[in-house]
This record gives sequence, structure tokens and C-alpha cells, in this order.
Amino acid sequence: MKASDLFVKCLEAEGVEYIFGIPGEENADMMMSLLKSKIQFIITRHEQSAAFMADVYGRLTKKVGVCLATLGPGATNLTTGIANANMDRSKVLAITGQTSVDSLHKESHQNMDVITMFKPITKWNWSVRNADSIPEVIRRSFKISLEEKVGATHIELPQDIAKTTSNILPLVPTDTLRSPANMFLIKKAVQLILNAKKPLILVGNGCVRENATFYVRKLVELTGICSMNTFM
Repeated sequence: MKASDLFVKCLEAEGVEYIFGIPGEENADMMMSLLKSKIQFIITRHEQSAAFMADVYGRLTKKVGVCLATLGPGATNLTTGIANANMDRSKVLAITGQTSVDSLHKESHQNMDVITMFKPITKWNWSVRNADSIPEVIRRSFKISLEEKVGATHIELPQDIAKTTSNILPLVPTDTLRSPANMFLIKKAVQLILNAKKPLILVGNGCVRENATFYVRKLVELTGICSMNTFM
């Protein structure tokens, strides 16, 4: 199987329905693979818009939003939206193309160190160097993005790697088991609330992510404690 086909099939296995972005020469193979996929590619006017669209899609669907750009200015244009998503704890995967691995050491058109650029604005980012590693890289990217605190990840797929082949199959996503609530800490929190003279409930975006809105409302109604929400 062609590496770009494997990449797309791994995205399908993760439940990806849409990719927002602007294609370029370095991710032409990815675009050809998407033509054979059920994933819809939504072309935007600017890569920054693609990142924000993926961010909003992730917030509304509670899935990982995916955006795509080529190298150089395409990748740099993604950074504002990706940094915003990561700071706001939103689930986004950025995919960028890259020149061939054997040309990375040369001064070539639009060639830049995208991995280093994305490092401080993502939870995790990686450059694919072997087609066989694609399933593991994508599975890890989605897993990390969805783990608390959720955030943005980035995968770089060099042009020559996308053309290689692999016999590896996509990994099947599994539900992440979460530890049960610590009753000792819950009782301690209850005691702190009961002893507080001027309690205030400050609700963050974790309430939305965990579908806890109903329970927070019930807590406010039962206790009469004033509440307000954070910026995000």
C-alpha cells in the first residue's frame, strides 16, 4: 500500500470526516489518496482559517479536527490557529507536507524546520521517516490530543516518504479507560464547600468536554452558590 494511502486509511480509522486546508506540491500524494477516500477535503482561502475551522469542528463534535497545509508559508500560516487551539485545550491535528528527506539539509525553496516551529505550540508533533510507522504515529497523535488536558498535535509527512509503500495495516482505536473518581478527594471538596463563607463556583471548559453541564447546574441549584464561567 502506498504510504499516503495508508495515512488516509489511518485517518479514516480514527473517524475523520473532514480535513480543512490548502494543498501544495509537497502533499500532492496525500491529495490523490484523499480522492479515493470518504473523507471530504474542504479548501480554505488561508491556512489560518483552516486551523480555526478544524478547531471549531473539534469543539462542536468533540472529535479531533484536522487541518492540512504544505511546507514553508503554508505551515507558518497554520501556527496562529494551532497555538490558539492548544492554549484553549481544543482537539486539533495539523498535517504538513515537507520536502524529501534527502533534501532537508540543503537550502531549498520554502524548506524550513517545521517540527521545531510547532514544538512549543502543540502537545506532541512528529515527522514521519518510515512508512511502516504511520499507523503508530497517527494513533499516538489522536490519543495524545484526546488525553486531558486535550490539545493540538502535528504530523509532518515528507514528499518522498508519502510515495513509498508499506504492508502495515491501520491500527484500530480503542476506548481509553479512565480511573474512577477518588471518593476521599470528593468528600474533602464537599467539606471545603460546606465550611466556605463566600463560596464561588468557577466553571471551566472541562465541564463542556466531559458533558458535566447538567451536574454543575444541579450543584448550583441545590447549594445556591454563585457561579461564573472562565473565558474558555
